[in-house]
Amino acid sequence: MEPFTKLKAQVVAIPADHIDTDQIIPARFLKTISKAGLGKNLFADWRYESSGEPIPTFPLNQPHNQGARILLAGDNFGCGSSREHAPWALTDFGFRAVISTSFADIFRNNALKNGLLPVVVDDETHQQLLSLAAEEPELVLSIDLDTQSLILPDGRRVQFPIDAFNKICLLEGLDQLGYLLKHAPEIEAYESSRPARVNTHAHPLT
Repeated sequence: MEPFTKLKAQVVAIPADHIDTDQIIPARFLKTISKAGLGKNLFADWRYESSGEPIPTFPLNQPHNQGARILLAGDNFGCGSSREHAPWALTDFGFRAVISTSFADIFRNNALKNGLLPVVVDDETHQQLLSLAAEEPELVLSIDLDTQSLILPDGRRVQFPIDAFNKICLLEGLDQLGYLLKHAPEIEAYESSRPARVNTHAHPLT
């Protein structure tokens, strides 16, 4: 997983509230267990006509938004089912962070496990960001994970919450298994210092 330290990137806004995981990646695309290629089906029902032709007015299809790595969404982003394919599709498309006023808990946890940073901001900041995005189609924001700061164009820093464990994993580019493997020498040293375990479930006559 690519480490997340500092990100300076263009923003694309999809400001609808309550965007659920079936809108992020419709159920018909969940047959795969691979993350690769899911980005082309991100927001498929909003992004394409029934014929498969791209809808020109949808934000992800607009030429000036190509290469955007920060998604500015409405409230309660990622609600609905628990599918891990939702953050897979977002990261495969190229997003590294999503900004919202709140996230569904399961989506938030899945996002953090897959290198996608959920940034929670207050309502006032959110409205300011939406206004900036409307005024400046190629709006660029910076995110500093170490200081947990979203940096606005005027230099104002907005703090966002993240727990210590997930912060370390993102900074170092580790998933949960990778974090455990990183500490393998300490775990092995601890285990070797312990007395051999007695098999209490063995048959008394064996």
